[in-house]
Amino acid sequence: MNPHEIPSTTVDQLPDPLPADLVVLDVREHHEWEAGHVEGAVHVPLGEVPERAGELDPQKRTLVVCHLGGRSARATAYLQQLGHDVVNLDGGMDAWQAAGRPTV
Repeated sequence: MNPHEIPSTTVDQLPDPLPADLVVLDVREHHEWEAGHVEGAVHVPLGEVPERAGELDPQKRTLVVCHLGGRSARATAYLQQLGHDVVNLDGGMDAWQAAGRPTV
């Protein structure tokens, strides 16, 4: 898949606070998640996405995040192929934190 076909957004394009109906899917590893994540995010490490995709509502707009945006782009492409309404966060949690957005 052409990476330019992966729907993506940047932190500065996201409303603050995030819309209540937006699902944030964090595909980082456990130690990264524990170091800080978006409040209310769903944690499914990238390697578990194929077997756990059924836990996600394909109709709900989902923002996929990782550390820098590479793993989340892969997860976004995969979920998009399954018919999910997904968008990748360019720059990932690195950009999120650099923009001063809160983590828990």
